[in-house]
Amino acid sequence: MRSRFAAPSARLALAAVAAMAVTATATATATADSRSTAVRACVTKDLTYKVSLKTQAGGYFLVTAKAKPGVTCYLEGVFPSASFGSSADTEVSPAEHAVSDRVTVSGSTAAYAGINPKTTNNDHGREFDFLHLAVAGDESHAVTLALPETATVDRPIATNWHADPADAVPFSD
Repeated sequence: MRSRFAAPSARLALAAVAAMAVTATATATATADSRSTAVRACVTKDLTYKVSLKTQAGGYFLVTAKAKPGVTCYLEGVFPSASFGSSADTEVSPAEHAVSDRVTVSGSTAAYAGINPKTTNNDHGREFDFLHLAVAGDESHAVTLALPETATVDRPIATNWHADPADAVPFSD
């Protein structure tokens, strides 16, 4: 008789352990889903930057942005927040009239933006040796980048971020 009474309680214990295992698995799955590996938007400090001088389209600066080690993020297809000085007339304006595709940066994959410091056809402008740059929306964390050569600045423009540097040539009207 004893085994008859023990068997149901053993089955109940086994059922309880199985229920806890199923609950733990479901909780682990839900937790893993909530910590998905979705790529997040980049902020200025996620990236390293390089500025190079290009001669196409009358000359411009090509900004190359790469993710720091261990970072994967995306840049919206809008122009970077940049200026050559602290006054409003040295802030870049958009060279493009529409939003481009997002650019995901990670490892050796880079994003590119072209900045034309002078879009006017005159002898006016001010000279600068540095560019202040931030990811749009993260202006309080701007970085200051040395330019490869002194730039005369008058109505500067910038392209959106692009995955291909050939798409980052800032043609002015």
